Amino acid sequence: MRIHTKEDRRDRIKHRIRKRLRGTAEQPRLSVFRSGMHIYAQVIDDQSGRTLASASSVEPTVKATLADGARGGNRKGAEVVGQAIAERLKEKGITRVVFDRNGFLYHGRVRAVAEAARNAGLQF
Repeated sequence: MRIHTKEDRRDRIKHRIRKRLRGTAEQPRLSVFRSGMHIYAQVIDDQSGRTLASASSVEPTVKATLADGARGGNRKGAEVVGQAIAERLKEKGITRVVFDRNGFLYHGRVRAVAEAARNAGLQF
């Protein structure tokens, strides 16, 4: 696999990470994706191939909770998404997850989602 673009590099890192990470029913995988304008998080049980919960800055319920100056493309918006995904998992009785940064650096918005989810009660 040759690296020609940034996406090729991210895909290569993503495959390297996913070799080691597996989500189970007891400890599903929390996957984060960021685009230029929005951020998305979903919790996946890899054994059954099901998405257990998801949250994104595009959803109207999450958009309504965005404070002044927060939007999907900045850290404040990422924190809101992290809190939302943690609340949805706690409603389902899930407190432990495996964090999948999906090939992105653990920095900025990806880190903000992780820290907000930890502060809201998730363990990883």
